Amino acid sequence: MATFGTLLFTWVNGKLVGTDPDGNRYYTERTPSRRRQRRWVIYKGRPEASRVPPEWHAWLHHTAPAPLNAVGRWPWQKPHQPNPTGSAQAYLPPGHDLAGGKRDRATGDYEAWTP
Repeated sequence: MATFGTLLFTWVNGKLVGTDPDGNRYYTERTPSRRRQRRWVIYKGRPEASRVPPEWHAWLHHTAPAPLNAVGRWPWQKPHQPNPTGSAQAYLPPGHDLAGGKRDRATGDYEAWTP
């Protein structure tokens, strides 16, 4: 959820450009006050930057002049997934303490160091 100040600034100065499938709303300034127009996002739910899809990320960082949603998706493109680091869906390699701490025995090319 955005802070009260961000919501007030958006209500006074913001113009809605669009939304993404997650429900995040993207805004730009109604009247640009500088050379580059400000662009920002109001997240639906907890603010998490990795929830911004690549199409909107390019627009937010002035890489694309317009959101890339109108281009369409190629058949090989997968749907956007936020970064799972620190969550229950995070990847844990074999031998990680949280994955049980057991790993396959090393082959003959590994020798433990002993001081």
